Amino acid sequence: MPTERYCRMCGGWHDPGAWPHACLPEQPRASLLAAPQIIGDAMDPVQSQLDGKLYDSKSKLRRTYREAGVVEVGNDSSVTAPTRKRPQIDRQAVKASVARAFSKAGLGA
Repeated sequence: MPTERYCRMCGGWHDPGAWPHACLPEQPRASLLAAPQIIGDAMDPVQSQLDGKLYDSKSKLRRTYREAGVVEVGNDSSVTAPTRKRPQIDRQAVKASVARAFSKAGLGA
């Protein structure tokens, strides 16, 4: 039974139980941070649109919104912007335009 294994990093032979640190493959890191990011509850004081009071806690501000039965919207354009109706297409005008283009090209329509 072989007691050493071939190292692809340095080309030498090493004992599997005591593999040199320099020859270990580099492990990909999920993050460059030492710990996962945590979103805190504290924030700069903001004035509530509901009662006019200043809040420096996200949870306290949102609790007042929930108790009043209102919905916090933010800046999502799908909620804040009115939806636009697509203009109706005049199919007769499209057909006439295509026919003129074919005629000018000499294809006859």
